[in-house]
Amino acid sequence: MADRVYKLIATLGFVGYMPVAPGTFGTAVSLLLVTLLKPDNLELVLIFLPAFLLGVLTSHNAEKALGKDSGHIIIDEFCGYLLCVLFVPKNTGYLIAAFFLFRFFDVLKPPPIRRIERIVPGGAGIMLDDLLAGVYTNICIQVWRHLF
Repeated sequence: MADRVYKLIATLGFVGYMPVAPGTFGTAVSLLLVTLLKPDNLELVLIFLPAFLLGVLTSHNAEKALGKDSGHIIIDEFCGYLLCVLFVPKNTGYLIAAFFLFRFFDVLKPPPIRRIERIVPGGAGIMLDDLLAGVYTNICIQVWRHLF
C-alpha cells in the first residue's frame, strides 16, 4: 500500500504516465497551480518546502519500483518550477518565461546539474538536479528583470 502511495505522489497521479514529455506536464501542473492560486512569496515557500521534502521521500521510494530516475517521477519538475518563480512577479509573461527556461535547463542539464544527478543517490538526487535547474532559471529571470 505504501509503495502505491509513494508512486502516486511522485508521479503526480496520472500525469507522470503521459506518453510524451511527462516532465513537461509535471512542470505545467506547477504552472497551473501558481496561475490559479496566485501565491505570494511566503505562500510559495510554504508550498515548496513540504512538497520538496515529500518529493525526496516519495521519489526515493518510487524509484525502487519504477527504476533509476524514471521519467514517470515528476514531483521534481513540480518543485523545481516553484523555485523558478520565487521572488518573481507572478504575471503571465514571467510565469511562461520561467516555464520554458526551466524546461531548457532541466533538459540541457548544464554543469553542475548533470554531475549532481550522477553523484547524489536516491530521492535527493532526483530532486536536487531539478532544483538547480530552478535556481538557474530564477537567476536568469532576476537578471532580465533588473537589467531590462
